[in-house]
Amino acid sequence: MSKLNVEQVKAESHGLRGSLADDLESADAFLSEAGKVLIKFHGSYEQTNRDKRGPAAKEYIFMVRSKLPGGRLTPAQYLAHDDIATEHGNGTLRITTRQGIQFHGVVKGHLRDSIRDLNHALVTTFGACGDVVRNTMCCPAPSDDPHRQAVQRVADQLSAETLPRTRAYHQIWVDGQAIVADEEEDPLYGTTYLPRKFKVAIAFAGDNCMDIFTNDAGLIALFDEDGALAGFNVVAGGGMGVTHNKETTFARLADVVGFVAPEHAIEVIKAIVTVHRDFGNRTDRKRARLKYVLEEWGLETFRQELQARVPFPIEAPRPMPAFEVHDHLGWHRQGPDLWSLGLPVDSGRIGDVGEHRLRTGIRGVVSRFGTDVQLTAQQNILLSGIRTDDRDAVQALLDAHNVVTVERISGVRRNSLACPAMPTCGLAISEAERVLPRVMSDIDSTLDEIGLPGLPIVFRMTGCPNGCARPYVAEVALVGRSLDKYLLYLGGDVAGTRLARPFLDLVPLGTVAGTLKPLLVAYRDGRDAGEGFGDFCDRLGFDALKGLAAAAAPGAQPVG
Repeated sequence: MSKLNVEQVKAESHGLRGSLADDLESADAFLSEAGKVLIKFHGSYEQTNRDKRGPAAKEYIFMVRSKLPGGRLTPAQYLAHDDIATEHGNGTLRITTRQGIQFHGVVKGHLRDSIRDLNHALVTTFGACGDVVRNTMCCPAPSDDPHRQAVQRVADQLSAETLPRTRAYHQIWVDGQAIVADEEEDPLYGTTYLPRKFKVAIAFAGDNCMDIFTNDAGLIALFDEDGALAGFNVVAGGGMGVTHNKETTFARLADVVGFVAPEHAIEVIKAIVTVHRDFGNRTDRKRARLKYVLEEWGLETFRQELQARVPFPIEAPRPMPAFEVHDHLGWHRQGPDLWSLGLPVDSGRIGDVGEHRLRTGIRGVVSRFGTDVQLTAQQNILLSGIRTDDRDAVQALLDAHNVVTVERISGVRRNSLACPAMPTCGLAISEAERVLPRVMSDIDSTLDEIGLPGLPIVFRMTGCPNGCARPYVAEVALVGRSLDKYLLYLGGDVAGTRLARPFLDLVPLGTVAGTLKPLLVAYRDGRDAGEGFGDFCDRLGFDALKGLAAAAAPGAQPVG
């Protein structure tokens, strides 16, 4: 479907209804072209099983994504997701990099039941995809601190107030009747919604576990000397998506726009959304994100436009401590007599593989001990509300299912992310999730060989340049370029505050560790005290690094 037609489909959809109800009743395994556009707003993508392409007919399947502000679920909500994975999906749950859960392998005939079952658990998929404000992210660390809880309430309220107002979702998926009724125009979105998706996150000053600067808009919570919530520094204009060989597209970190009081946090984000709505590019979807508005206008012009849209002052940004990233893995005290346990999940995929029965182990803990669940932006899972007296029993249950805990994984594996890529994503050029374990193993072997065992490199891998696993802020990243070949990025920092840059193109998958080896040796011998690998690469410079890597990657092509 052409870019122009996407806007037309939205405008003529009668509040995101279109022909979706008829499509669902059709005997076809797929949707109409307009249906493929509209179903995204309802939290699903039509896909095909790319492992089964060939002379036979395509196998049409759907991805369904739940929208969970701050990645938080009650025990009942988590168990409902687990049930749906068995009844309607492929037997796995996948934690997204935006704190949601995706089901893969859902056939069209199970779409309505999947979404209805989630709704019965008080979970929605509405707005988890599409040209609207996506899932509102927030630091998931469980705490009895009322000020931290207040920030989570901001995330909940922001999610509720940026949900499209149309009644189409309940009529199509829950009530089963796609009634087209006259509705007032959505005050936030209008009839054509946004030019593209819009991502929002809330972070705490000093902890960038949200990758806050990769978002279209965000809030950074600041506290006064007494620990009370003082307000938020506001950021805008971040985004990861890039198109290969199109220099007009690029990754960008968000700018710090200003500071607002706590009571104005929701309205300032909604005002930023309206700037995107009114000025985002609606003729070229590859340049339709808010980051291009910021880049073209400059920060001061954007700030002036934003101030004109709100009745309260946007003050100068307030000082913040340097960012670190806390992944919240392992055991942490949550409050008096309460603990949380963060478990690493490779690429966010919760399943049972051989003797490693992660999915069954987590379900056992949640159902037996009634733990709440939080999902992290690093695709991991936190189990919270564990009483001190139950800690040993929880650990024993996980051990009985051979669940791998953080103490048993390497530093690079702990800091890795990957997108699903093959076989479900229609945009994937290369593998990502399925080959990440092999890449991690090769890098770990290299680190052991050169005397840097356990080095905690921030490593990310995507099957295409759209950047779903946020590769462009990693210390090392692989971005799919062609079959089994990748564009290698270097030079981001651990804190997620500096962009990585393209280093070598068309790097064969099997040569990644070998390509990095001479750079890692140079890092071992020439690093400054406390210097991360990404910082070292940025300091040394790519010209010097390319000379080191040339012999190790003869088939790759230097960039720039």
